[in-house]
Amino acid sequence: MAQLSMRDALNQALHEEMERDSRVIVMGEDVAGGSGGTSGNIEAAGGIFGVTKGLKTKFGGDRVIDTPISESAIVGLANGAALAGLRPVAELMFADFVGVSLDQIFNQMAKFRYMFGGKATTPVVLRMAMGAGMNAAAQHSQTIYPMLSAVPGLKVCVPSTPADAKGMMKQAIRDDDPVIFFEHKALYSRKGEVPEGEFLTPFGEAALVREGKDATVVTLGRMVPFAMKAAEKLEADGITVDLIDMRTTSPIDEETILESLSQTGRLVVVDESNPICSIASEIASLAVTKGFHDLRAPVQKITAPHTPVPFARELERMYVPSPNDIEAAVRAVLEV
Repeated sequence: MAQLSMRDALNQALHEEMERDSRVIVMGEDVAGGSGGTSGNIEAAGGIFGVTKGLKTKFGGDRVIDTPISESAIVGLANGAALAGLRPVAELMFADFVGVSLDQIFNQMAKFRYMFGGKATTPVVLRMAMGAGMNAAAQHSQTIYPMLSAVPGLKVCVPSTPADAKGMMKQAIRDDDPVIFFEHKALYSRKGEVPEGEFLTPFGEAALVREGKDATVVTLGRMVPFAMKAAEKLEADGITVDLIDMRTTSPIDEETILESLSQTGRLVVVDESNPICSIASEIASLAVTKGFHDLRAPVQKITAPHTPVPFARELERMYVPSPNDIEAAVRAVLEV
C-alpha cells in the first residue's frame, strides 16, 4: 500500500470523486487561487493547507471556485448548489469560523430533508480544519465537533489516519445527507498506509485499533496516536487496552464501545474538546445508561480544560491532553 500524508490522501479522494462524478464541485477561500491567482492555468496553493492543490488545473474554474471571505456565503452557496442537483465540497478553512454560518448549517442544511418530507436532499460536505497544538491561538484552534454532533440531520466525521481520511471523504461526497468533515491541523502531515483502488469507510463503524483485556480507551482524531503511545507504555508493564477510534461522532458506533466495555469493565474516554457537553461526556453517559452493570470502576474522562485555547506554547502543551494523561487515567481505573 502507498504511504501518504493525510493531506495527500484527502487530495487524492477529491481528485477521484471529481473525476468519477461531474456533479462534484469544490468551493472555499483560496481553493483555486492562493499562490497562483484565479486566471489562466497557473497552479494554485490549494487552500491554506494545500488539500485542494491541483484541482483547478485539472477540473477548471467552473468546478473549483474561489469564494469571498464570507463563511455564510460559502455555506449558503453550497446549500443552494446541493438543492439544485450538485454535490458541493465546501471549505471553511478553520472550524472556529463556523459560528458565522451557523444558521445556514443547523437551521437549513441539516433540516431540508426533514422539512420537505424526504423529497429534497442536501449532499454537502463541509470541510474544516480544527484543533490545538499548532500555536494558532484561541480563535483558530478550537475542537468543536461536539457542538455540530448535537444537531439532528448532520453526519460528523473526525478521521485520525490518512486511510480513514480518504475513505471517509469519498463516503461523505457520495452521501445524500450533509456531512461535517473535521480535519485536525496537526495530522495533515502524518503519513500512513492508504489502500489502492476503490474503497469507502462507512459511517457509524468505529475502528478497534488495538486489542487488550484490562481497559477500554475510546478516542478520536489527534488523540488516537496519543492513546497509541500511552498503550505502548502500558503494555511494557503488562497492561493491555482495547483502543477504539470512533471515526464518526454522528452516528456513534455504540455497539463496538459497549461490547468492549463488557469485556474489560473499565472505560477511559479521551477527547480534545472542552469537558462540558463533550464527546467524552456522551460516551460516559452511554456507558452509564447502557453498560452500567459491566462497569467495575468509575469512567475516566480526559479532556482539555474548560478554557479558551492558550496562545503561549507552554500553556498550549498543558491544555492538550497528553499520552501521559491517558496512561495515568488507565492506571487509575485499574486501581479501583
